[in-house]
Amino acid sequence: EEIQRETAYPDGKVEKVLKNGCHLIFFPNGTWKKVGSDGKTVTITFFNGDVKQIMPDQTVVYYYADAQTTHTTYSDGLEVLQFSNGQIEKHYPDGKKEITFPDQTIKNLFTDGQEESIFPDGTIVRVQRDGSKTIEFNNGQRELHTSQFKRREYPDGTVKTVYMNGQQETKYVSGRVRVKDKDGNIIMDTKL
Repeated sequence: EEIQRETAYPDGKVEKVLKNGCHLIFFPNGTWKKVGSDGKTVTITFFNGDVKQIMPDQTVVYYYADAQTTHTTYSDGLEVLQFSNGQIEKHYPDGKKEITFPDQTIKNLFTDGQEESIFPDGTIVRVQRDGSKTIEFNNGQRELHTSQFKRREYPDGTVKTVYMNGQQETKYVSGRVRVKDKDGNIIMDTKL
């Protein structure tokens, strides 16, 4: 672009005004700033390679050169971080966070301390504030983990519970109940 006016300041800063209305400001440390002809679009290229862009809608895009990470802040408060490995984090104004990992696993962190992870195979893991965990498998099975036991529920209605002391209890749809001790010895079996 053709330069309309150029001004050198005593502090070493140089400003160039282009005929298209853009302003270019060069700082002595190597940083430079471009203000678009609209006066609202601003790009600052820092001496270390970082780039900050401010859009007319007040969206701010900051690229960290060393980390190869882009941090976008939208005017509604949503922040999106994109990492060089493909991970994307969304930080919502209400405090919720959503992380998409390179393998496409999605983890949601809620403001009340609960977590939810959705794996590419369809498995969903939910962790409550008390540490209890629910796992929903794509084959219809479901697990519940608490400090007292681990329980697996099968699509046919069978429920198997393993207690912290190692004792196992299996309840079948037919009403049959089988209990084993920690060593696997059957201590009760109500065969119907």
